[in-house]
This record gives sequence, structure tokens and C-alpha cells, in this order.
Amino acid sequence: MGSRTSFRMSVFCFTVVAFSGWANPVYGQKQTALNPLSPTIPAKSAPSPAASSDTHPLAADDLAAFSDSILPFQLKQENIAGAVIIVVKDGKILFQKGYGYADVAKKTPVTPDGTLFRPGSISKLFTWTAVMQLVEQGKLDLDRDINDYLDFKIPATYPQPITLRNLMTHTPGFEEAIKDLIVTNGSMMIPLQQYLSTHMPQRVYAPGTTPAYSNYGATLAGYIVQRVSGMPFDEYVEKDIFAPLGMSNTTFQQPLPPQLQPLMSNGYALATSKSKPYEFVVPAPAGSSATSAVNISHFMIAHLQNGEYDGARILKPETVALMHSAQYGANPNLPKMALGFYEETRNGHRIIGHGGDTEYFHSDLHLILDANVGFFISYNSAGRHVTDARGVLFDMFMDRYFPYMIPPPQKPADSAGDAKLVAGEYISSRRPVTNILSFLGFLSNAKVTPAEDGTITIDSFKGMSDLPITWEEIGPLLYREKDGQHLVGFTRDGDNRLVLAMNYPFMIWTKVSLADNKTFNIFLFGFTFAVCLLTLAIWPISAWFRKHYKHPIVLTRSQGRLRLAIRMVAAIDLIFILCWLVLVMSAGSVDIFTSSFDPTLRVIQIVGWLGSLGTLLVLYAVIKTWSAAGEWWLSHLGNMSMAAAALSFSWFLLHWHLLHFSLMY
Repeated sequence: MGSRTSFRMSVFCFTVVAFSGWANPVYGQKQTALNPLSPTIPAKSAPSPAASSDTHPLAADDLAAFSDSILPFQLKQENIAGAVIIVVKDGKILFQKGYGYADVAKKTPVTPDGTLFRPGSISKLFTWTAVMQLVEQGKLDLDRDINDYLDFKIPATYPQPITLRNLMTHTPGFEEAIKDLIVTNGSMMIPLQQYLSTHMPQRVYAPGTTPAYSNYGATLAGYIVQRVSGMPFDEYVEKDIFAPLGMSNTTFQQPLPPQLQPLMSNGYALATSKSKPYEFVVPAPAGSSATSAVNISHFMIAHLQNGEYDGARILKPETVALMHSAQYGANPNLPKMALGFYEETRNGHRIIGHGGDTEYFHSDLHLILDANVGFFISYNSAGRHVTDARGVLFDMFMDRYFPYMIPPPQKPADSAGDAKLVAGEYISSRRPVTNILSFLGFLSNAKVTPAEDGTITIDSFKGMSDLPITWEEIGPLLYREKDGQHLVGFTRDGDNRLVLAMNYPFMIWTKVSLADNKTFNIFLFGFTFAVCLLTLAIWPISAWFRKHYKHPIVLTRSQGRLRLAIRMVAAIDLIFILCWLVLVMSAGSVDIFTSSFDPTLRVIQIVGWLGSLGTLLVLYAVIKTWSAAGEWWLSHLGNMSMAAAALSFSWFLLHWHLLHFSLMY
């Protein structure tokens, strides 16, 4: 998606990624995060060819040679079980082929028409199309308060109401919602209304002001379709989209209907590992569909042919034109959100599309509008992430069939000054902001570093060498990757803070203060951990030295208890830290952050509350034991360090809402 030069960065599918080694981006290049229903964002970028005069014909035989030369190698290199690719042009399937296995143990081959894949967030395009059908019929208004369509209320946090246009451009202003996103047990599924009313994230941005990709927002849209149409969401989409388009092997139902279950590809972490259980997406309109490549080609053709496929019309031409038109962008020089689709640029073409990920399936859909071409690729394994397989593939496809000469950069006069101006750390808009997982936010901060020649690097955006990409300024605060096409740009928000945007318009990064700085927070965390650990480790060592050198410490009974209390608080703080480290290491599992995990989280929180209250006890104990006879200066230093660590611990927990009573995240 995008220059890609395979530039798949780590953010929250966003930011959790940083925990599980996935991060980007997110949240290594592992595409399995707490929030896998993300449009994919590149983290690896390969250099683009400067130009090519050798234009290959976009024809079935050349596509077969192209695909056969790349996909088998990718499957082997990435340890991926299977993949499917399909290309459409001028209303017809031009090329289709499956590679590898849908079931490795049974050696069942992938086929374009007979194997179902999980396209993840590409499912949202069906949801947005359903919305536009009802808009077209006059049953929905893109600019009306969505509360008018709901049987529960979105709180009026801001004067502006949330509209369907906000939902479709990912600007409703919700913080990231992670809990109960994907489960592996169908018994944990709950109805849409219950999910939406009990899992409502906080509104943290005024509607229409800040892009922050939202699965919850897409699910709201699907529920509105259900409410207004008077039929369950999956039935509406089946009747009004899948049936007219002849998509008989596509469904939102979970579990799959019996007739489709034999067609479903297994999902794998690696092709050499065991297959994984079927992934149940609780907010179904955001990503629960299963489809074959041939079926989704019908959908691509309909959007490329002004809403019509094989004589069946799902949208009027003017509705399609509106849906595909640019609607919102944080930076005027960069791609924008359309209604549900997002813009991409590659080799001089305007492309709209969407990416999608579950834990194990990873897909991309691209519509090259001016060429009347659609491209879909899906893999059934997370893989090793040596490269961004789908990004590399699409880049090579574009460079082969739509070659392009990269314009030479026009360097502004004060590029060195601009580079210094934008230097610093930036935090993603797509993150938990007010809940107990808000601390994940700073872990995916992007650090901008200036160079003397006016170029910059951004540590999170890396190339194929796994080194940060160098960006050259080509306009006022607008940068292009050196020898590539991807763009990043900087603007100011309403509070005059610098904002970093990139080719993907569904999120931004805002320059942070010291409190949200990654380096600062990691230092505090490391300092607290080290001091608590040393306080406990040195305790018996100190006792041995005192006994050995006959240097007893004389304490009153009260002082003795307080001195013990310092060690107890250190132990409590350390237990809390270790618990969260274990959770972080397990963050790639969808079973961790679900409602069933609430009792464990609450116990961990109780430990945190005790540790924070213990900070007051530590401060009191340090003062009261200061005058103890026989106390070494090293002991005073240790006690003072523990007091500082306890204060750091409490600040960290309060600032990042880890003690928030609500377990909705």
C-alpha cells in the first residue's frame, strides 16, 4: 500500500506491536498484534527503480511469469503456507492463481475460486458500501448525528456530533479499542449492540479534526446498517452486496456456514507450525468476512465499473464517484481518506484501496482507477517477516507494468533549519489515550533525527537494510524518501504542535512533551526496576556485611518496621512491573486482552494500587530512619534511591492510567 518500497512500519496494527516484537507498526515486523484488524502500514522500504523504458504488457501470460517468479520464493523465504493473487482489468479477471497450501498437513492446494481467506479490515469496504447504498436510498445522511440512528447514545464529549462521514474517514475521535477484538472461542461472541454499548472507547479528539483508525467506528457503521435496514448486518450484506455480485463463497457469518467450512484455508503463524483455530472477530463489520479471491474480484470490478458487475448494480455511478473522492487529509500534500477507501500514490497513479490483517491472514486490495485495474493478494500465514511480502509484490507489480521516472528533488533553501525544527519524538493518534493500556502509546513513538545536510531519518520507518530511511526535503516541511517515492510531511495542529503525517491518511503523529517522551519513560521504568531489584538483592548482602564487620544498626521497633516496609514496597513494585512485562511478552496472543482476562488484570491492578500507596510509606520511612544509629551512608543513598523509584513508579502508573478503575480498553 503506498510507495511501499515495502515500507511497513510499526504502529498499533499500531503500537502494541512494540511489545510483542511485531513493531512496527502497528506493533520486528510481526503483523500480529493486540489489534490485528488494521490497515497495514509499511515498515520495510526497498528502493524504487528510477525509471524503465521497458514497459511490460499487462497481460495474463506476462502476469503468470511475473507471479511465478516471485510468490513461490516469498512463501519459502517467509515460511508462509499459501497465498492467492488475482488481477482484474476492464471488467474482467485478467489473472488468478493460488500458491502453496490451504492445509499443509493434507497438502490441500490454494485455489482462487475454491479457497476462502480472511481479508481482515478489507471487510470494512463491504460495510462502507452498505452504508453508501442506504445513503443513496435516502435512509442515511452522511452528515447527520449518528445518535439519531442508534438505540444507545454516544456521549456529547465535544460540541460537534459524530457523523457517518467521520466514521468513514476515521475521524470520529475515538481512542484505540483493543479488548475482545478477536477471540478463538465462538462462545465468547456477543451481539453487535451489546459489544458497542459495553466496549465504547473514550472520545479523545473532536470529530473531523484528527485521523485515528477505528475498528469501533466501522462497527458502529455496520450496526447502523443493521438498525436502518431492519435485518442483521450479515444478512443485509449477503442480500444487497454478495448475492447481486455472485459472491456465493463470501460471508460475514461466524462460525462459517456449513457449506463454506470445507473451503476455508487454515491460518498459520508459520507454514512449518501447526494450524491455528478459526479467528472470531467480535466487532464483525470491522473485519469478520471470509471470501475467495474470485469472489472479491467481483467486488473490485463493481467499484471499477461505476457500481456494476455483470449487469448487476450495487451503487449508482454518482454514488461510486462520491465514495471514491477525497474527503479528508491531515496534510494537503499527502494522500487523503475517501469514504472508506484510502488514497495511495505509486508511480504517478492515484490508487485507492485497503489493507487487512487478522492474526494469521494478511491481505491487500488496490484499485488503480485511471487504469481500470484491481489487484488483490492474500497470505494465510504471519510468516517470518524477513520482508513485507505483499508490499514488495505490489511495488514490483507497479514498477513492471506502470514504470515511472522519479522527479529530481527540489531542495528548499533552509533545509537544515527545517530539519532541526521537526526533530524530536512524535506519538501516534491511533492509540489508547485514557485507559489502562495508554502506556503502550509511547512505545511506538517515532523519533525524527536531523542531519547536517538537511535530510532527516525517522527511526520507526526502516528500509530493506533494516536501517532508518533517509528523507530529503522537496518542499516546505515535505520530505520524500531518498531514491524512492514515499512521502512524509509536517504541519501544525490547533495547539501549534508539529504534526507528522505520511502516505497513509488514517493516522498522524504529534510531537510530544517530556512526559510522553519514550526515552524519558523508558529511563524512569528502567530506573524503578533496577532500584527495586537492587533494594531487595542488597538487603541480605548488607546484613552479612554488618554482621561480618560487627557494625550493627540500632533501630527502634518503629524504625525497624519502617525499614522493612521500604523493602516490602520494593517487592510490591517489582511484582507489578514483572507482571506487566509478562503481559507484554504475551501481547501477540489474542487470548490475552479479552473479558475473560479481567480478573487477572484486576489482581495486577491491586498490586499497583498497593505499590502506589506504599510510596507515601517509603517517604515517611526514609525520613524516620534517617537518624538511626549505625546507618551507613550507602544505606541512606539506597533509601533515597528507593524513595525516588517509588515516586517514579507512582507517577508512571498515574500518568499512563494503569490504576484506572475501568477495565475497558
